[in-house]
Amino acid sequence: MKIAMCSIPVTDPIKAFQFYTKILNFKEHLYLPEYQLAIVISPEDSQGTSLLLEPNDNSINKNYQEGAYNSSLPIIVFSTKDINQEYNRLKDLNVTFIKEPTKQDWGIEAIFDDSCGNYIQLVQIN
Repeated sequence: MKIAMCSIPVTDPIKAFQFYTKILNFKEHLYLPEYQLAIVISPEDSQGTSLLLEPNDNSINKNYQEGAYNSSLPIIVFSTKDINQEYNRLKDLNVTFIKEPTKQDWGIEAIFDDSCGNYIQLVQIN
């Protein structure tokens, strides 16, 4: 078995689709804005796990998302081979970071706001 898709609650799937494709460079997997349906996939692994940008229009998703955000907890983790390069690229695109690249025992981490109600942890593993 392998993970085919996972979902991330977002305040606005259309806005999230724009952020994830235009800023983070994810690729469109399925996009039906009239149904508030947006699925993206990593350009580095087009056969990998896709990400459903799911509207937080129910109390379970909304409470989970708001609780994680208010606690400054990342809701998902993305990895990169060069975190400093990615950090600088995203900063140049006005992405808000709440944690700059910081060395850890296992590698380097940074945390940014996806502009749709979530914090994302960006990691570079040693």
